[in-house]
Amino acid sequence: MAKVPSSVVAASGLVGGYGVARWTRKRQLGGVVLAAAGATAARQWRERAGGAAAGALSVAYVAAFAGSHPLAKKVGAWPAVFGAAGAVALASWAVADRRG
Repeated sequence: MAKVPSSVVAASGLVGGYGVARWTRKRQLGGVVLAAAGATAARQWRERAGGAAAGALSVAYVAAFAGSHPLAKKVGAWPAVFGAAGAVALASWAVADRRG
């Protein structure tokens, strides 16, 4: 069975976490989705690109989550989340996924 690329896992965690939090009105559930996807992606990053890359991408993941909040005040919630998810997915692909 093929693994889901880490870029997809990370982007899905950001989008899915926000979606779950919004639709259930329970921020904690969104946080569980965000954390589970982040941990899964971090494990994949470490396996594919090493510990330093996994650390940098994990910081980028958390920064994208945090940065989407002030960005949402300017462009709206969904565009901010999709922008943050896209940025993390691109970084993840460039650092870990494109290697095979």
